[in-house]
Amino acid sequence: MYDMKNLAKMKNIEINAPEAMQAFVRFDKAALADGVIPVKYKELMAVAVALTTQCPYCIELHSTRAREARASDQEMAETVLVAAALRAGGAITHGTHAIKGA
Repeated sequence: MYDMKNLAKMKNIEINAPEAMQAFVRFDKAALADGVIPVKYKELMAVAVALTTQCPYCIELHSTRAREARASDQEMAETVLVAAALRAGGAITHGTHAIKGA
């Protein structure tokens, strides 16, 4: 189901909604472009978000881009653990709704 070749089908989205899709592509490029925050760190952030949303396409794309921006194994490992901590923290804080008591 999650074959990277499926991304070629995004062209169908552009054909059917060109203005919105082109606007998204421009926004995506602008958001991830080098700026005050360097590209490497933006891509590491994108990896963390991709891990929390569990999007295999984003994990693949942004992990590759982070590596291209010279992210090290140690940086990738810490990024994975930050994502894990955030997901776990979300479960803990949302778990407060399941607990009855003071």
